[in-house]
Amino acid sequence: MIIPAEERAIMTLNSETITIRGRKIAARTGGDPAKPAILLLHGFPSSSRMFRHVMNELSSVSYAIAPDLPGFGASDVLDKPTFAGFADTMEDLLDQLGIESFYLYLHDYGAAVGLHLATRVPERIRGLIIQNANAHRSGMDAQWADTERFWREPNPERERAATAHLTFEGTRDQYIGGIPGDIAEQMEEACWQEDWQIMSRPGRIEYQRALVFDYGQHVARFDEIARYLEERQPPALMIWGRHDIFFALDETLSWMKALPRMEAHILDGAHFLLETHGDQAAMLMKEFIRQTEDSRP
Repeated sequence: MIIPAEERAIMTLNSETITIRGRKIAARTGGDPAKPAILLLHGFPSSSRMFRHVMNELSSVSYAIAPDLPGFGASDVLDKPTFAGFADTMEDLLDQLGIESFYLYLHDYGAAVGLHLATRVPERIRGLIIQNANAHRSGMDAQWADTERFWREPNPERERAATAHLTFEGTRDQYIGGIPGDIAEQMEEACWQEDWQIMSRPGRIEYQRALVFDYGQHVARFDEIARYLEERQPPALMIWGRHDIFFALDETLSWMKALPRMEAHILDGAHFLLETHGDQAAMLMKEFIRQTEDSRP
C-alpha cells in the first residue's frame, strides 16, 4: 500500500511522560492532534506495548493515545488501585492533552476503565472499538467461579484461588495458554517477559490482587453499562479473537444485541489479537474511523 505524503508526514510516534496528581503516566502518542483522538486502553498484564503493531496506521487518521495504566508498563502506581481511579487518571490525562472528544478502544481491564469514562461523559465519546472486552454476564463462564466467590465473600483462601494466575507461568499463559499452536507460535516471548518484570517489582503482586477484587465492581456495573449502550447507541466496531480463553464467545452476541448497528469481525486470533492480527485490525479501525467521521452532521 502506498501511503499519501500528507499521511506519512504525521506518522511519527512519541513516548511521553505526563505528571498527573503527582504521578508519572507513560504514554505512546502518534498523529496530528487536530484529528479525532482515540484512547487505546490495554488490559492485564500488558501495557501500551500492546498497540505497537497498529499505532502507525492509526496515526494516519487519528491522534492515537496509548497510555500505560497506573502500575503497568512505565506508569507509577496508585495508592489504592481501582478501575474508577484508573478512569480518573485517564480523564485527567485527556484534559492535559486538550482532548474534548475521543474514540475508545476497549480491551480486558481497559474496558473496565473505558466504560467508566463512557458512562461519566457519554457526550465526549465518538465511538467504541471493542476487542475482547467483557461487559455482560455472557462472557463469564464456569472458570470465573473462584473469582466470583472471592468477590462475594473475600477471605485468604478464596483470594489465593482467584489470584493463582499472578505468577510468571500465569503471565505467560495470558498470551499462549490454551490457544491453537500455530497462533501461540506467533506470540513474542518478550511480551510476557516484560510484563512479568513489571509485575515482580516489590508490592506489585498485592497491587494486582487488589485489581482482581475490584474487577467485581466492574461486573456490578453491567446494568449501568447496558443502559448507556441502549440509550446512546454509540458507533461501534468489534474485532474479536475467537480463541479467547478468558471471555466466552457468547459475549460477542451480547455486544451485537446491545449495539445492533455495530460492525463485527470475529477473527482467528486469541485474547491478545493484535499480536497476530495487527495489520488487519488496523485497517478495520482506520476505515471505521473514516466512515464514522464522514457520517457526522
